Amino acid sequence: MNDHEWLAERFEENRSHLRAVAYRMLGSVSEADDAVQEAWLRLSRSGADGVENLGGWLTTVVGRVCLDQLRTRKARREDPLEVHVPEPIVARLDTVDPEHEALLADSVGLALLVVLETLTPVERLAFVLHDMFAVPFDEIAPLVDRTPAAARQLASRARRRVQGTAPAPDTDLARQREVVDAFLAASRGGDFEALLAVLDPDVVLRADAGDAPEGVSTLVRGARAVVERALTFSRFAAFARPALVNGAPGLVTTQGGRPFSVMGFTIAHGKIVEINILADLARLSRLDLTVLDD
Repeated sequence: MNDHEWLAERFEENRSHLRAVAYRMLGSVSEADDAVQEAWLRLSRSGADGVENLGGWLTTVVGRVCLDQLRTRKARREDPLEVHVPEPIVARLDTVDPEHEALLADSVGLALLVVLETLTPVERLAFVLHDMFAVPFDEIAPLVDRTPAAARQLASRARRRVQGTAPAPDTDLARQREVVDAFLAASRGGDFEALLAVLDPDVVLRADAGDAPEGVSTLVRGARAVVERALTFSRFAAFARPALVNGAPGLVTTQGGRPFSVMGFTIAHGKIVEINILADLARLSRLDLTVLDD
């Protein structure tokens, strides 16, 4: 085995971990794959001479690549997006595609990813690398041009934002599925009271339609307002099918064989506390939904 083959083998051993890091940083499977590929290109050009911990080195390289992408993304947006739903990871309820298995193993919910979108790029990097992947602040500091103490403060600020905003979901997957099934049945039947019964009074619904006509993307708060929105969904509910969305029960709606929306649910204390809907057709087209095919 030559040096290049050895590097490629070591890289493949770390690929699933690197994809998980990049996905949490970017909220996009396709962009995460691009970031991982860039890390491979940098490794293949520079080699691993003098690198004692290749996995740690690759993690920081991916972190740096993602930080650059986040900064570019932020600079490109003149105004912050009020409604933005990250690209979900979709899998069948009964089986998990091997390509998604590593990401789903310690899956991060859409609700948490939405909160991560509100952080600054450096806060997100510090929080993701340290709190989710236990990277020491001594290694994070050079990436954000800060001292280790300042990097710790970045992560602390991000942690407070996350803990104060992202709801903690129930862990019983079967119970979550029951709640989503009840939501779908009530939506199909146009049953106002049944919908209210599965919603938390302070539920939040976020629908991201991308560049669709004004008024389609929306943020709705409160159970009654969400019920009214859900009832407008009832005409599409017949085409919805259950799926795993970021490791939790969700719904995928298709029209004419093409994806129309992906709905992710956050359920706490047996009630739906957050619904995140990606209805951006351009971004939906990048998702691999063939995993749902029978």
